[in-house]
Amino acid sequence: MAIKVALMGLGAIGRGIARCALQKHDLEIVAAIDLDPHRVGRKLSDVVDAPTPEVVIGSDAGAEMRKAQGGILLHATGSRLDRIEGELAQALTAGLCVVSTCEELSYPWLRHPEIAERLDRLAQKRKLALLGTGVNPGFVMDRLPATLGAVCGHVGRVRVTRVVDSRSRRKQLQLKTGAGLNEEEFDRGVDEGTIGHVGLMESAALASLGVGLEVDEVDESIDPVEAEEDMQGDGFTVPKGGIVGLKQVARAFHDGKEVAVLDLTIALGAPQPRDEIELEGDPGIRVLIPGGTQGDKATAWTVVHAAPLVQGSEPGLISVLDLPAGR
Repeated sequence: MAIKVALMGLGAIGRGIARCALQKHDLEIVAAIDLDPHRVGRKLSDVVDAPTPEVVIGSDAGAEMRKAQGGILLHATGSRLDRIEGELAQALTAGLCVVSTCEELSYPWLRHPEIAERLDRLAQKRKLALLGTGVNPGFVMDRLPATLGAVCGHVGRVRVTRVVDSRSRRKQLQLKTGAGLNEEEFDRGVDEGTIGHVGLMESAALASLGVGLEVDEVDESIDPVEAEEDMQGDGFTVPKGGIVGLKQVARAFHDGKEVAVLDLTIALGAPQPRDEIELEGDPGIRVLIPGGTQGDKATAWTVVHAAPLVQGSEPGLISVLDLPAGR
């Protein structure tokens, strides 16, 4: 019997999740929720540009969630946990498990332990599971290193490098990584939290824990990447010397010793796009993915593949480290 699915958030990623869910025979989309007046009241098929069940997008989250009671909410409305806690709690209260793309939900015990405790308590009370996942955080820089650790003995340190040429990604990502800004605007955006990749520190904690390392501190730095030549973004041009993206590094420590370093570059024209994972151990392992893991489509499939796993999981707030291998 197919699992009933409600969709919440039909931006670029949410629409991708919808299209992937339509291809999973064990999922059945029965409801869709969005607040954009240009989408509310329209047929889901018209918004996602694919044949779908007869679902009309609604703005009343409670009413739409009730249609999927006993099923799962695929949630894609925001990156900051404190801003979407209410949506997650509403879904759990309505009797839905949740898989969310909220980056801070991937390991909420790091920045939001009180919210994590509230959501975990509610999920357990309702006998439901709640997960935050995606391609990054959720796979490339955390779950994949943890999986590779299965062939190692003691691991002393995790090193992950991810380089993304943002010319292949949507304009929203180009802008939130600082492309086209001047130095003052970039620094202000970092300070205000509008510039930068959300979830890298969560990945550093997950990657460490996933290979058996303890973590008591995580820090992060974000620096601009400058263009070595004129570079074309999505509808804008960055001249030579202008900012085309960012280099963001998260480090995890235990007792003052670095146990993980995650190095992420997202920039227009970034050279040698790749995912590179190294576990320093006995034996160690190094894996290189030339070109890197595709971002938007991979995020959508990660969420959709997780849905039946979460539906069958033990109740509570879980992380990708709690999921079985496979899909």
